Amino acid sequence: MTTRVIIVDDQAMVRAGFAALLAAQSDIDVVGEAPDGVQGVELSRRVHPDVVLMDVRMPEMDGLEAARRILAPAAGDGGTAHAVQAVGEHRPRVLMLTTFDVDDYVYEALRAGASGFLLKDAPPADLIAAVRVVASGDALLAPSVTRRLIADFARQRPAGRGKPALRLKALTERETEVLTLVARGRSNAEIAETLVLAEQTVKTHVSRVLTKLDLRDRAQAVVIAYESGLVAPGE
Repeated sequence: MTTRVIIVDDQAMVRAGFAALLAAQSDIDVVGEAPDGVQGVELSRRVHPDVVLMDVRMPEMDGLEAARRILAPAAGDGGTAHAVQAVGEHRPRVLMLTTFDVDDYVYEALRAGASGFLLKDAPPADLIAAVRVVASGDALLAPSVTRRLIADFARQRPAGRGKPALRLKALTERETEVLTLVARGRSNAEIAETLVLAEQTVKTHVSRVLTKLDLRDRAQAVVIAYESGLVAPGE
């Protein structure tokens, strides 16, 4: 199947470069571009892409607010939620584009439901792979920089208090073990080897964790693991 992508970035050269690279792939179709968050949200609701490449810093509306509006659940904030419902609950995967000097912005985007982020100066092959990864329903957590940044942001917050910690009580002991390893950046294959389980069994446990905690994907699972204190930065 072809993955439908839109690119939201205030730099025309960046949009053009990414669009040319992705459009050259037989399994990727660039269906639109937008220069800011406001137009990006409107474009997403109109063309229903599978993946949104979203710049972090933009005029009019930044990437964080745009991601929130695009990914807002039906029970979310007023008009945004109703707008999402109006297009049949379609919610694309959002891949944030940023420079290396990221700040709390990207962390908040992951909390809002973004499936990961990619450095703007990443090699072309990494951009193509990233689109395919998030389109498949997984989260872009493989690069060590992602895990390190999440850990850095988590380090700035008090952990183990309030709702995040309480939510984990719904998990079984095995599911908690799996979540811990997911938060440490382990792949399903690595988790299977560590826990001496079949990889399919690990996939089942990950799916149950996401369902019980009402999470979109592994990116949000990592966030809640840090916020609850299940995993501590530097472990």
